[in-house]
Amino acid sequence: MKRLRHLLEAGGLVITLALLRALSPEAASNLGGFICRKIGPRLHASERARRNLRLVMPELSAQRIEEIVVGMWDNLGRVFGEYPHLGRIGDRHSGYIELVDHGPVRDLLARPGAAILCSAHIANWEILPVMAATHGLDMTSIVREPNNPLVRATIDRIRGVAGGGRIPKGEASAKESFKVLRDGRIMALLFDQKLNRGLSIPFFGADAMTTAAPAQLALRFRCPLVPVRIERTGPARFRVSVQEALTLPDSGDKQRDMVQVTRELNTILEDWIRARPEQWFWLHRRWPDEAYGNTGAKTGA
Repeated sequence: MKRLRHLLEAGGLVITLALLRALSPEAASNLGGFICRKIGPRLHASERARRNLRLVMPELSAQRIEEIVVGMWDNLGRVFGEYPHLGRIGDRHSGYIELVDHGPVRDLLARPGAAILCSAHIANWEILPVMAATHGLDMTSIVREPNNPLVRATIDRIRGVAGGGRIPKGEASAKESFKVLRDGRIMALLFDQKLNRGLSIPFFGADAMTTAAPAQLALRFRCPLVPVRIERTGPARFRVSVQEALTLPDSGDKQRDMVQVTRELNTILEDWIRARPEQWFWLHRRWPDEAYGNTGAKTGA
């Protein structure tokens, strides 16, 4: 039965991607956005997004919260619609991406070495590794692989369209990340998800378990830690801003330094999200139930 379900899921995905591939990147993005913004807000999962918004942006009206939830689903649908076009969108000559480089990309190309590019689940996060490869950066990303092995094979082919390495998220990912940086190569990390074994760091004013991996790796290897902001500017169109590398502390207290860097990353992420809240993945379970207190948001959503 499990095998049959896997076959049906993979077959449906292949057919859907083939249909999307027959469209232009813009049309595929628009179709995905249309479908998801009509269905997504009605799903129970959207209650978690509304709950999160009431917690961290209590000044927002109910109407504005609903606009953000609809916009979030629109963006997620566009991410899916753009999947079969990642190679074309990420190509440096395609015109789909505006690259704003504040120095790190030029520095990495001129003086290759270990570095960490960190981004978040904003706009289309699959753009970063594809774009990096087309700009000549040998970058390895940590990715969450689908549970269905047949679906996994299809997704891997799409993600690998422009090159670059991928490490499956899991227990072995830390060891593999160490090897990448030890070899003087570039890592890409998404740092906005909850990690139960992470650090309790303020995020929008409420403590949230936060991954310390970017800070831990950067401090261990004393390599550039570069925030990369991705913004959706239209259907299949993006602005990628490669910001200046963070200044790494060296107080002699490793834990203190790790907390300082992680706090700075959370502050940067807050700024990105406040600027374009509809483009972030608000479905994350980012805050513990006790953080909601008297916000009017029901726990357990």
